[in-house]
Amino acid sequence: MRLFAIAALILAAACTPAGQQQAPAEAGMERTVAPILTTEQARDHHSFARPEVARVTHVALDLATDFEARRIGGTATLDIEAADGATEIVLDSKGLEIQSIATADGATLQWALGQGDEIRGQPLTVAIGEARRIVVTYRSAPDAPALQWLTPEQTLGKRHPYLFSQGQAILNRSWIPTQDSPGIRQTWEARVTAPEPIKVVMSAENLAPEGEPAGEGRRAYRFRMAQPVAPYLIAIAAGDIAFRELGPRTGVWTEPAMLDAAARELGDTERMVEAAEALYGPYRWGRYDMIVLPPSFPFGGMENPMLTFLTPTMIAGDRSLVSLIAHELAHSWSGNLVTNAAWADFWLNEGFTTYFENRIMEALYGEKRAAQERALGWEDLQEEAGQLAPAMTRLHLDLTGQDPDAGMNQIAYEKGATFLRTLEQTVGRERWDAYLRSWFDRHAFQPATSEMFLADLRANLLSAEEAERIGLERWVYEPGIPENAVRPDPNAFADVDRAVTAYAAGGSAAELGWQQWTTAERLRFLNALPRQLPRERLEALDRRFGLSEAGNAEVLFAWLRLAIGNRYDPALPAAERFLTQMGRRKFVAPLFEALVAQGDWGRPAAERIYDRARPGYHAVTQGTVDRIMGRGADA
Repeated sequence: MRLFAIAALILAAACTPAGQQQAPAEAGMERTVAPILTTEQARDHHSFARPEVARVTHVALDLATDFEARRIGGTATLDIEAADGATEIVLDSKGLEIQSIATADGATLQWALGQGDEIRGQPLTVAIGEARRIVVTYRSAPDAPALQWLTPEQTLGKRHPYLFSQGQAILNRSWIPTQDSPGIRQTWEARVTAPEPIKVVMSAENLAPEGEPAGEGRRAYRFRMAQPVAPYLIAIAAGDIAFRELGPRTGVWTEPAMLDAAARELGDTERMVEAAEALYGPYRWGRYDMIVLPPSFPFGGMENPMLTFLTPTMIAGDRSLVSLIAHELAHSWSGNLVTNAAWADFWLNEGFTTYFENRIMEALYGEKRAAQERALGWEDLQEEAGQLAPAMTRLHLDLTGQDPDAGMNQIAYEKGATFLRTLEQTVGRERWDAYLRSWFDRHAFQPATSEMFLADLRANLLSAEEAERIGLERWVYEPGIPENAVRPDPNAFADVDRAVTAYAAGGSAAELGWQQWTTAERLRFLNALPRQLPRERLEALDRRFGLSEAGNAEVLFAWLRLAIGNRYDPALPAAERFLTQMGRRKFVAPLFEALVAQGDWGRPAAERIYDRARPGYHAVTQGTVDRIMGRGADA
C-alpha cells in the first residue's frame, strides 16, 4: 500500500553529478528529507500510514535471497521523524512475516498487524516510544506480489534462477516494511546476498558491482540511494546477468545471450540523455543504466531510478520501438524527480512523461516520426475514452476503495500529454519550455498534486485570460476530452490512410508499401483497417508480409487483435506462442479480452492458453487476466 506523510518538512534535494561518488551513509553523510504535503488532495487513500504523526525518512535493508523458498528476508532499519508526543508509527505490510521489531540498541518494541483489506494489505503499527530508529526483522511470503521468482527453465540461459521486483503502484509493501506511499519520499541503502554466480542489481548507486564474499557460496552486493525517492521506486533484480557500457553514463544489464542484441537496440541511449537535458535541465541521478528482464516482466518499462527495467519485447532489431526508452528516461524528471503525491494524480507522472518522451523523439528522429507517434497516441486515447465510465476519463481521479491500477490507462498518459500540448500551443514553445524546466527545478525531489500544478501555472506561466481560455479545471476535473484539445496532424499518415482505403476496397496486398513503411505506419495500417474483413483478405496480408511470424511485438499484437476479431484460425498458433512466451500486460490483457469476446470460438482457446501461460506471468498480469477470465483471486 501507500502512505501519507507528516507535516511539511524542509531542505531542497541535493544531487550528485554524473560519475561523482558520494560518501557512504555509514560515514555520517547528511541525508535530505523531502517535504510532506498535507492537503486533502495529497492524502494517500492507498496507505495506512499516518505521516502527520510519524514518517519514515530512510530505509537500510540487509537481506538474503532464498531462491528455493522464494523468499527474501533479513532486516529493515528505519529512520523516523515524529511529531511531538508521537509514540507510534504505522507502516504498510502485505503478507510480510514479521519476526521482531526492536530499537537500534536491541530493546524489543511492541507491534501489531491490524485489520486490512485485499487491496492495501494490513497496517503494521509499532509502539516506538522515544525511539527514532527501529529494526524490523522479517521475510517476504513465497507469493509476495511484487516479486517474481523464475526457475532456470524460464530464463534465456536456462542455467540459473532469476528474481525481479515490480513495486508500482502498491506492491513493495510485500517485501519491504515501510510507508509505501509516493508522497513519503525516502532515502535508502541496501546490502543483499545471493548464491554465486548470481549477480544482484538495484535501482541505486552500485557500490560493489562484483559483489563481496558473504560466506560459503554467497556474495553480497551493496547499494545507496542518496536522493529521497518514492518507495515504489525501490527495485531489485538478480540472476545470471552481464553488463555492457553504452556511453559515459549509460549501460545495459541483461542475460549474456541477449546482451549483444540489447546493446545494439539501446545504442542511442546516451544521445537521448543529452537531448532530454537540452530540453529540461540536467539529469540528476548520476548514471542511467537499464536492465532487459526476462519476458514475464509485466510492463514495457519501469522507471526505477538509475536502473530502468525493460521488457525484451522492445527489441525489434531496428530501434523502431525505442520511444519506450525515451519514455522511461523522461521519468527521470517527471515521476522520479517530481512525483504524484497520491495515485489519484497518476497523470502528473505519466502525462508529463508522455509529452516529454515525444519531445525527445522529435529532437533525435525528426518531426515526422514524432507526429506519427502523437497520432497513434491520440487513436489510443479515443479508443479508451470511449470504453471507460465518464468518471474514469478525468485526469484527477477518485480511486477510493479501488486498486490504483484502475487509473493506469490512456487517460493518464495521452489525455495528460494532450493537455500539456494544449498549454504549449497557447503560450508558445519558448515560454512553455522555460516554464516546464522551472517546474522541475522548483519541485525537484518533491511530491506534487493537481491543485499545486494548476496554481503554479497561474502564478508562473498563464495570464488570467489564457487560463480562462484553456479551461484548466475542465481539463483536470471534468470527464472527457475538451473541445480545445490539440489534435494530431491529420496528414501524419496520409499515404498509409490512402493504402487502407484502397485495400479495404479490394486492392492487392502486393501494391502496399509495407516494406518501406516505418513501424508507426504499419501499426496505423493494421489499426485503421475495417474491423471485419473476409478470411481471404486477412490471408493475403498474412501470406504476403508474414504477420503471424512478425518479430516486432507491436506489429504482431496489432495483427493478432485484428485476426482474433475475425476468427481467423491460422493466427491462433501465433497467439498462443505470443501469450505463452511473454507476460507484458499491455499485450496480454487485450488479446485475452479479444479471445473471450469471441464466445464459443475464442473462449476455449483462451482457457487453454491461460492454463499454460498463467504460471509464468507476474502477479500484476495474473490479477488483470484473472478478472478477464472470471477466475477467483487465488485461481
